[in-house]
Amino acid sequence: MAGRYRAVAVESHYWKPGDNYIQDIIEAIENIVADGDFVTVSEKAVSTALGTLIDEKSVKPSRLARFIAKYWMQLVWPYILGPLCHLRQKTIEFLRSYPTEEGSRHKQLALEQSGFLQALMHGSEGAIDGSNLPYSYVSLPLENAQKIAQKLRERIRSRLGKSVSVVIVDTDKTYSLKGFHFTPRPKPLKGIHSFGGALAYVAGRFFKLKKRATPLAVAGSRITTEEAIEIAKIANRTRGTGAGRTVWDMAKTFNVTLTSVTWKMLDTVKHRPIVIIRPKTQMKQ
Repeated sequence: MAGRYRAVAVESHYWKPGDNYIQDIIEAIENIVADGDFVTVSEKAVSTALGTLIDEKSVKPSRLARFIAKYWMQLVWPYILGPLCHLRQKTIEFLRSYPTEEGSRHKQLALEQSGFLQALMHGSEGAIDGSNLPYSYVSLPLENAQKIAQKLRERIRSRLGKSVSVVIVDTDKTYSLKGFHFTPRPKPLKGIHSFGGALAYVAGRFFKLKKRATPLAVAGSRITTEEAIEIAKIANRTRGTGAGRTVWDMAKTFNVTLTSVTWKMLDTVKHRPIVIIRPKTQMKQ
């Protein structure tokens, strides 16, 4: 299916809380977008612009959170679950040195926001994400992705006169078994089942099920769940990883500790929160 589309990543400055991301998107795609395109946008970038962030320095970890950070993360994941899930050796090494204090705060937030099974994930618990964010900030998943996608589509139509579909995408994986799609993260697109937290993640990875990025909302086009997942996959592959795929990668990029990345550092990295995906049949017309 990927051969049916052509994709181009569109660069933008790094969106900070309070930025008018809709205006930035319209200006960035103005001379590129055409009728019938899929305009895909990173959930993380939108969440950051909307200020849906929490500073984990303010979180007070419970005994359970400390237990998860110290024992579950430093022992169970790197020595048992990591190999079963076919994690990269680099990721396993990072988990062996999982930071107890910062990790305890992170796990406490996951427990409060998403529950126990999500807190057992080795990363992106409940779609809480700290990559490409400074200091101790993490972003929360969007609560109203469909409304945001619809609003953006309407603004593109009114400002640029283009009829497009808008898709909001997350890098967290959806796993597929024939026609059944599931993901550990909450609030995916309708047609993708969300359940199990770490259990769903381990099942998908252990059995080496087909894994792709997760669409959260589609506005302007009646496409199947499978098509939406494929578009999310293309967008994720085309966009790149910004300062790093994980918080560890990000810290390594800037050669600082996990909580020492600054807004200024992130400003120096090329960010591509928008990917325009065009059906090839449309290009021939």
